[in-house]
Amino acid sequence: MAKDGNNGAARFLPDHLDLDSLREASAGCQGCDLYRNASRTVFGEGPARARFMLVGEQPGDQEDRKGAPFVGPAGRILDRGLEEAGIDRDDVYVTNAVKHFSFVQRGKRRIHQKPTAAEVEACQPWLTAELAVVEPDVVVVLGATAARSLLGAAFRVTRQRGEPVPLGDALAVATIHPSAVLRAPDRDAAYAGFLADLRVAAGTVKRAA
Repeated sequence: MAKDGNNGAARFLPDHLDLDSLREASAGCQGCDLYRNASRTVFGEGPARARFMLVGEQPGDQEDRKGAPFVGPAGRILDRGLEEAGIDRDDVYVTNAVKHFSFVQRGKRRIHQKPTAAEVEACQPWLTAELAVVEPDVVVVLGATAARSLLGAAFRVTRQRGEPVPLGDALAVATIHPSAVLRAPDRDAAYAGFLADLRVAAGTVKRAA
């Protein structure tokens, strides 16, 4: 349960589910304590009927400041991968499993802190609503936190990445988070694996078409 002892984000959902209503309602979300220190809610962005939905962990420092997902260094890796995989950025909806920036303050710097399982659970109603509205063909799951939210705690990205698995009416393809490419000792090898997984996602949509 969230620290506030409520039912997470569910009580903040609007009566009518569309992306504009969800985005507006999410701005006032207090479903867990992360809202207290974050600058703002960072909701998803993209077309309402995107064929691809990409789900990351949480906003980073730049995303929190700018109010948009994947606008920092990891976003540049993601954009490069999508282009090289042949995925049209205009056919992609991007979001995160957790909508507020979780961090620890060290001097003037805000250092990313992995969200807790309770925080992921508290934020899940937003992600569930986004999936229901967008109805993507393929969900690209970026990293372990997104995998936990969408595919359960038993799913392991390291073992099951690049393998299409059912997710409701869609298929999910898991891969590492693009920030993991930036942290990798061998960035070229990490990026090559990331790109290979994105190409699986692209091919999954083509086969379904």
